[in-house]
Amino acid sequence: MSKITSFLTELNHNNNREWFHSHKSEYEQARKEFIDLVNATIQAIGLFDAQVHGLQAKASIFRLYRDVRFSKDKRPYKTHFGAYMAEGGRKSSKAGYYLHIEANGGFLGGGLFRPAPDALKKVRMQIDYNATQLREILKEPTFVDTYGKMQGEQLKTSPRDFSADHHDIDLLRYKDFFASHAFNASILENDAIAYFSTRFQHLKPLNDYLNQAIAFDEEEPQIQF
Repeated sequence: MSKITSFLTELNHNNNREWFHSHKSEYEQARKEFIDLVNATIQAIGLFDAQVHGLQAKASIFRLYRDVRFSKDKRPYKTHFGAYMAEGGRKSSKAGYYLHIEANGGFLGGGLFRPAPDALKKVRMQIDYNATQLREILKEPTFVDTYGKMQGEQLKTSPRDFSADHHDIDLLRYKDFFASHAFNASILENDAIAYFSTRFQHLKPLNDYLNQAIAFDEEEPQIQF
């Protein structure tokens, strides 16, 4: 068992500050292992996606501590390690790659989750302009075999500026555009980096499509004559 899953297994049964403080060394060892894993994964992703070049794990990893101020769940710690690997790290607004590890396994994936209104508008404009490319990405055999289908919350009605009988309304209703793939904890005992990077590579076309939409500037400079 890796230090990551060993620590998280114990944390699941002892999610309190007293236990955590008395087992801080185990947490530090697990965190270091996760940092090393994320750094190696970033390097592997960088072989096919230049947006992560120069990214460091510490900029991608989410805090273990929970904000319980407005939550009924008062457990002080998350029971997973997570990292978002994209240009700008965990605070990035770009489509990227997410790694999530729990005691018994986890999942990887990416895309856009809860994009800002401006980004969501741009993605819908991209779909309106070129839904065919997105449909081809989503039916690619490597994507289907790894992720099944695109996921995300959807509107029950049509979004503003689009009619209910739009020929791509099934895609335009999405409010999120992401995909995920679950894995067993045993992956961490084998060649995890190769496993992660191969599956992240299958996600890259979706990320590219979404990032192309986000990068679009509606107010291009006017040419002066």
